[in-house]
Amino acid sequence: MIVQQFFVKGLAHSSYVLGGTKTCAVVDPQRDVQIYLDAAKSLGITITHILETHLHADFISGHLDLAEKTGAQIFAPKAGKCAFDHVGLAEGDSVEIEDMVLGVSETRGHTPEHISYVVTDKARGEEPVAVFCGDTLFVGDVGRPDLFPGKAEELASSLFDNLHEKLLKLPDFCEVYPAHGAGSLCGRAMGAKRTSTIGYEKKYNGALQIRDRKEFIKSLTTNMPPAPDHFSRCSAINGKGPTLVRNLPALVELAPGAFNEKAKGGNTIVLDVRSYDSFGGQHIPGSYHIDFGGNFATFAGWLLPPDASILLVTGDSIQPEEIAIWLRRVGLDQVVGYLGGGMFAWTTAGLPTGHVAQLSVEELHRMSTGEREMMLVDVRAPREFEGFHIQGALNIPAPDLRTRYQELDPDVPTALVCSTGHRSSLGTSILKQHGFNKVFNIAGGMTGYSAAGYGPECPMCVAPHGPHFLGKTTEQ
Repeated sequence: MIVQQFFVKGLAHSSYVLGGTKTCAVVDPQRDVQIYLDAAKSLGITITHILETHLHADFISGHLDLAEKTGAQIFAPKAGKCAFDHVGLAEGDSVEIEDMVLGVSETRGHTPEHISYVVTDKARGEEPVAVFCGDTLFVGDVGRPDLFPGKAEELASSLFDNLHEKLLKLPDFCEVYPAHGAGSLCGRAMGAKRTSTIGYEKKYNGALQIRDRKEFIKSLTTNMPPAPDHFSRCSAINGKGPTLVRNLPALVELAPGAFNEKAKGGNTIVLDVRSYDSFGGQHIPGSYHIDFGGNFATFAGWLLPPDASILLVTGDSIQPEEIAIWLRRVGLDQVVGYLGGGMFAWTTAGLPTGHVAQLSVEELHRMSTGEREMMLVDVRAPREFEGFHIQGALNIPAPDLRTRYQELDPDVPTALVCSTGHRSSLGTSILKQHGFNKVFNIAGGMTGYSAAGYGPECPMCVAPHGPHFLGKTTEQ
C-alpha cells in the first residue's frame, strides 16, 4: 500500500494517490491533474479509481478531467446526487483496490453528503490502517458545519455523532488523511502538520475534547471565520461537473491597444497580480489588484465576478498561464488574455495610469498620532483586529469594502492597513473603483508596525504556520 500526498499551498488542499502494486486511486483531486498522471507513471501503476469525499466548497475538483485522461471510474457520495457519470456510495458500501478494501462511512457534518473512506490493507492485517476523511476530521480541528444557511446546528449535531461514533472508534494507530491543512477556511483551527493518527487526535484535537453535544454545536456555529463567496459556487460546480480544462478559453497575448479595447467591452475586468508596490506605482485605472504574493486564489474566488471575462496584468517573473491555473482552481474560467509587455508597454503606448501612494509604518505612525485629517481603515478579519489594532482605526474586512465603501467619505484621505500590505492594496483597488482618489496603502502592514516598535508583537509573525489564517485562533 502506497500513499502519496499532494498539497496545494495557497488553498491548503491535500489530495492523495492510494496505490497498490499495479493500480491506484486518486482521492479528492485538484483541477490540474497532470501531477497525478506523472506520479502514477513514476510509480509504475495505473489510475483506475477517482474517489471524492464530498462536494468541495473551496476549489474545483479535477475528477472529470482525470476520468477523461485515464478512463478511471469516479466514486462519489450517493447523497450528493452528482449529475455526471459516477458510482454513488453510501454507508456500508466498499471499494476494492487489489488487497485494499475501502469501507464507506457516511460522515455528514461539514456538508450534508460527506463520506469517508476507511482503508484496510488485507495484505498486512484485518484492522483499518488509514482513513481518508475529507473535511470531517482535520489535524487539530474538525470541519465547519456552517456553510449551509439554516442547517448549521443540525449538521454540527451530525458531525458530533459521526466523529465520536464512527471515526474515533477506529484503531488509535489508524492514519488520518484530511483534505485540508492550516490556511484553509474549511475549518477554524487546523494545525500545520498535514497528517495524523486517530489516537493523537483523540488526545490533542481541541474540538474533540468538547464532549457535551450542545457545547460542541455552539463552538462550531459561533465566531466562525467568514465564508468566501466562491464556497457555494464551487460546491454546485463540482456536483454538476466542471467544464473540462481543454474546453476553456485560450489565453491570448494582447498588445496595449487591443487590451484597452477589450477591457472596455461588457462584463470584462482587469486583474493586476503584481506586487502591491508595483501596483501602487502604476496600474490600469479601474483594475482589481490581488497580489500574487498573498493568498491569491482565495481572494480571487471571493471577490471577482464569477461570470466576467478576465484580462491579466502580470510582472516579469509571473507567467500568465500560472495565474490562469490558480483562477481556474476556484472556478474563474473566463481568463481570456493578458497584457503583452506589461505596464512598460502600456505606458510607452501613452495610455492612462492610476497610482496608490505607499506609506511606511513610520509615516503611518506620524499621521495617526498627528492632527492631519485621515481615515484609517483596518481591512483584516474581525478577530485579527480584536487581537491588536491602531487606536481610531475602523475595521472593514477587505471583501466587505465592495459594499461598505459607502460608510467612508471619498473626500477624506483614507489609508488602508492589513497584516502585510496585500489585502490593504486589494482594498485600495476597490475604493478607487468607487471614486476614492485620496487612498494610501500601508506597506508592511501591522507586521511592520509591530516590528518598528509601535505596537505589540504580531501573533502571525510568532507562528507563521499556525492556525490563524484570516483571524482563526486555537480557541474553541
